[in-house]
Amino acid sequence: MTKNKVDGVYSADPLKDPNAKKFDRLTHFEALSMRLEVMDATAFSLCLENKLPIIVFDLQATRSIERAVIGDLIGTLVCSEKGND
Repeated sequence: MTKNKVDGVYSADPLKDPNAKKFDRLTHFEALSMRLEVMDATAFSLCLENKLPIIVFDLQATRSIERAVIGDLIGTLVCSEKGND
């Protein structure tokens, strides 16, 4: 999932809160319990139910789509379990 001007999932909106913490990796349940607005609730629920990982990254970053496809660690990975992709 791409974002404009935001390179992952944060504890708060990084464009408004300079103290927002970026997460490199989260589980679906962690994102839900922290009430992080990762994406539309229905789409997020479908990813959770089907154990689909989500990579959240900045679309405008150089070679971002290519880097995501080849498996570079970019943005934030949201997955079903800690330590699993």
